[in-house]
Amino acid sequence: MNKARSNPLNTAAMHVALITYTLIALFPVFVILINSFKSRKAIFRDPLALPNSESFSLIGYQTVLKQGDFFLYFQNSFLVTVGSLFFILLFGAMAAFALSEYRFKGNTLMGLYLALGIMIPIRIGTVAILDMMVATGLVNTLWALILVYTAQGLPLAVFILSEFMRGVSDDLKNAGRIDGLSEYAIFFKLALPLVRPAMATVAVFNMIPIWNDLWFPLILAPAEETKTLTLGSQVFIGQFVTNWNAVLSALSMAIIPVLVLYVIFSRQLIRGITSGAVK
Repeated sequence: MNKARSNPLNTAAMHVALITYTLIALFPVFVILINSFKSRKAIFRDPLALPNSESFSLIGYQTVLKQGDFFLYFQNSFLVTVGSLFFILLFGAMAAFALSEYRFKGNTLMGLYLALGIMIPIRIGTVAILDMMVATGLVNTLWALILVYTAQGLPLAVFILSEFMRGVSDDLKNAGRIDGLSEYAIFFKLALPLVRPAMATVAVFNMIPIWNDLWFPLILAPAEETKTLTLGSQVFIGQFVTNWNAVLSALSMAIIPVLVLYVIFSRQLIRGITSGAVK
């Protein structure tokens, strides 16, 4: 009885803690955003104040748009991130379905092999990866980044989705087979919709590292036409390191897309995490 009464209090405390942690995490982002719309004097005079009629200025964004092709950088980052997530979720879900549905010799060993990428960072093989991209003519192309990020994200995707695929009802799949559905139809029409929250979780976990990565864009695609938003922002900041308006504006343009994507996937992310916790 006492335990039942304490549950609402525990739930309220969890919500308060979550809101508090969110506000603490977003406070630096908030400071960067408000200062990106202020003049340089206003930034140093009162960095925590909101922009007003006297301090408001767009000089930073004007400098950013004039000196760098940030729309192209954003397009490159968007294509790389979306393309990588598509292949990660597609191949990861297919591999997870195969490992959980079909029993064959070496099943456990194959699952362990696919999970090794979680423990071994892909950056260790940077030199070998660069050699392969040079040999295949993919240097300074977006496909080089998409392939690398797909390989980087697959181990985690297989590891997470395998557990959720095992939770899909065997009766449902067998009923589909009795109705004449092919294995591909069972996978796409029955299994995938049921593990959608887990796929959203995998997407968020891979999306942020891909969008914010600087290493592989600098190594594999440093050309102006293939620069990602993170690389373009870092190059811009290096050139205008003392121009605080431009620096804060560039950081704001790099941060906002990640926040928007996170908000879009946040509901599915929470559902995926809580589903895993219940399991």
